[in-house]
Amino acid sequence: MQTELLLACAALAAALISLPVYHWAVVKPALTRQAVLLGTHDELLGGGSQAASKRLASLEALAAELQAQAERADSRLRELDAGSRTDLSRTGFVRYDAFDNTGSELSYALALLNREGDGVVLSSIYSREDVRTFGKAVRGWKPASNASAEELDAIAKARDAST
Repeated sequence: MQTELLLACAALAAALISLPVYHWAVVKPALTRQAVLLGTHDELLGGGSQAASKRLASLEALAAELQAQAERADSRLRELDAGSRTDLSRTGFVRYDAFDNTGSELSYALALLNREGDGVVLSSIYSREDVRTFGKAVRGWKPASNASAEELDAIAKARDAST
């Protein structure tokens, strides 16, 4: 029985002696490699001394703010796009002599249209005795009533200005 007790104590002593050796030879290098990898991971995330979880949280907050800014910009773009449908940004202007006895091209046709070709064409006809001004509605690049060649030319110039 004493032999068995001695053998058990010897086994326990061997285990206690081999435990620090195992820790020094296997566990410590693995923990060192893991600490180096964790430090590299934190550096790659740009945290430096900041923990990776804090850096990820700040990146998530930044992404949420950027998403909110993009949504605000998209909303503003839709507002501007809706407003641009009704603006009169397409213009065409033609000067001409309405009568043979007048010069200097004092008569004109002015087309004021939106990007869909809706708006008005204004004409001013100059003669030596008086000046007359006319306005005609335009829908889809076509005048609502008969138009002169100069008015049609002004509408064509406004249409060409849209491209």
